[in-house]
Amino acid sequence: MFIALLKFSEHKDRAGEFMDGHKAWLKRGFEDGVFLMAGSLPPGAGGGILAYNLDRETLEARLAEDPFVAEDVVRPEIIEIATAMTDPRLDFLAV
Repeated sequence: MFIALLKFSEHKDRAGEFMDGHKAWLKRGFEDGVFLMAGSLPPGAGGGILAYNLDRETLEARLAEDPFVAEDVVRPEIIEIATAMTDPRLDFLAV
């Protein structure tokens, strides 16, 4: 499982130009079954995604397809978590 942090770069003022493409990219991630959650970081910091059911290389390639990443609006940071324990509602995340 991964947490992908999409932290705004100095070009965050261009986010509006690429918002529709970014939302379409997020939608594909949910439809493909790899994104479990997406949301905002504290105001002005960027966003975050909870991803699973893929390897790091595939996630990196997917992130590169995000218009925000491609246009340097955000810079991704990937945190990998080897799931060891879950609440029963999240058992599907257990490795």
